[in-house]
Amino acid sequence: MIAFWQATLHYVPREPAEADGVVLKDPAGRGPNLTLHRTPEGPLADYRLHLDLYSSDPEHEVERLLGLGATLVRPAEEGHDFVTLADPDGNLFDIVDKKGWSFGQRA
Repeated sequence: MIAFWQATLHYVPREPAEADGVVLKDPAGRGPNLTLHRTPEGPLADYRLHLDLYSSDPEHEVERLLGLGATLVRPAEEGHDFVTLADPDGNLFDIVDKKGWSFGQRA
């Protein structure tokens, strides 16, 4: 999981990983930290956190993430601007098409 999310976000460990998790950080210091914590529960039907990752090239980003080990859960659908993927542990996240967005707002 650490390798998957590091490659997905281009983040680095804040400190060396421990047996039960790691904190990943944006090396440029602009983005929020992401803590990955091992639990025995596995993915939950009612997940605690769902990441939306915005991309100006969502088709390429989805292909890149599938190559890193993500799986496609919900493909692009007419009228929707996102694709739902699952990380290697089954946790869901979306890639949102940000074409047409300006400063986080729909243009």
